[in-house]
Order: sequence, then structure tokens, then C-alpha cells
Amino acid sequence: MTATITSKDGTTLAVDTAGQGAPVILVGGAFNDRSTVAGLGAELASGFTVVTYDRRGRGASDDKGDDYSVANEVDDLAAVIEHVGGRASLFGHSSGAILVLEGVMRGLPVDRVAVYEPPYRTDEHQPGPPADLYDRLTAVVAAGDRDGAVELFLGEAVGVPAEAIAGMKAGEAWSFLADKAPSLPYDVLLSTPWQVMPFDRIAGIGVPVLAIYGDQTAPNLAAGTEAVAATVPGAELTVMPGEDHAVLQRPAALAPILAAFYG
Repeated sequence: MTATITSKDGTTLAVDTAGQGAPVILVGGAFNDRSTVAGLGAELASGFTVVTYDRRGRGASDDKGDDYSVANEVDDLAAVIEHVGGRASLFGHSSGAILVLEGVMRGLPVDRVAVYEPPYRTDEHQPGPPADLYDRLTAVVAAGDRDGAVELFLGEAVGVPAEAIAGMKAGEAWSFLADKAPSLPYDVLLSTPWQVMPFDRIAGIGVPVLAIYGDQTAPNLAAGTEAVAATVPGAELTVMPGEDHAVLQRPAALAPILAAFYG
């Protein structure tokens, strides 16, 4: 079932609901919309009310905010939680993982949180982009250069080599990526890859947390996940053998882990 709901600033969000049971909201990261988490949702729908939505500025959701801010996306998540009854458990992938943790840290009514490879920078000596990345990215987006925004984000925020980006640009999936370009500043603001993760705030999380990564993923993503598990009191850590950052493409492997945690 698809519904349209309204966030605090008037932004309209497209929300899909399936299954029955306790509500679980699935949140994708950069270049994701509700279609990319739909497979995972289908795997979980037999035991839970699964909710997916297009983050603002993507898919069928618009963006009526007058600036980019993490608070906008937390307000959106609050609206989705209210839509499903006022409380929910959350799952977030990549920057979506940071978004759901932000929601908890800002007091949203959340029962349990699972995160997959939150892209936090865990050490000041770890390589990261310059702090002007956000300003340069928003300028490219404002100029309407979607290809340029994707290239900048992939190259500097993610660290994809230029030759790999050129190969991606020639592929069929590039148009899907470019379609999400206007929302990329939100992903950068969530991860702030030029700063170290907010250990003190994360240590204040008081709900059960499961942190997951694949043993074939990038070292910095593994480090970010391990840091969340080590910092949140009582958090659990799971390492998935043979998996990497693209786990959403193999939802049958991830779903049993989440079902056991939310169960």
C-alpha cells in the first residue's frame, strides 16, 4: 500500500507499507530510494509491518525545505513513525544508518535500531575529504549539473577512483544515480566525512542497537560499524561472511539477522 504523507515543512513523502506485525522502517543511503530496500522489505513482511519511503528529493518525494539540514530528514523520519502508529523499530543502510541513529539521538520514539555499515570517520588520521566538499557539492547541484554532482560525491565522499567512475558513467545504472543527485548534500551532511564521528552523542543512545558489516567491505566502513557497536552501551555486532556494502542486493542473507533482532 502506497501513501503520501506530509513532513513538518510541507514536504510530501511517498511511503509504502506491507506485511503485518510490529512496524519496522527501512531507510536506504545515498543513491537509494524505496525501491532499493523493497527486496529486504519483502523478506521481512511475513513477520513485520515493513515501511519503506523515498527520502526527500528522491523518487516520488519532493523537498520543500529552503536549505539542506539533517533536521529536515529527522523530521521526515518522525512523520513516517507517526504514520505507522507512533513507534517503530528502524533499519538503516550506509548514510541511512547514520540517519536512523540521528533519529534516536534526537529523541524519536524508537524501539530497536539495526544499522549496516554507517560511513562514520572514526579517526582523525583516517583520510577524508576537505570540509568544503559540502559547499562545492551544493553549488554543483544548484547549477543543475547532476552528472557532476554524482562524480564529485563518488570521487571525494566515497573515494571511488576516476577510472571506475568513468566506467560507471557508461553503464545503464548511471541515470538512476544521476536522478538522486539533488539529495546528495543530505548524505554528506549526515556523514560529515571531514569530521570524526560524534562518540559522546552515540554513547548516549539508550535503545538496543545491532551493528552489521560484511567482511568483504571497505576497511573504513568496517571501522565505522565496529565503532558504533563499541560505543553504544550494550550494542551487538554481527559480521556477515562474504558480504560487502551492496548487501541490499542480496536481501535473503540479511533478513534473518534482522528478523531475529527485531523479533
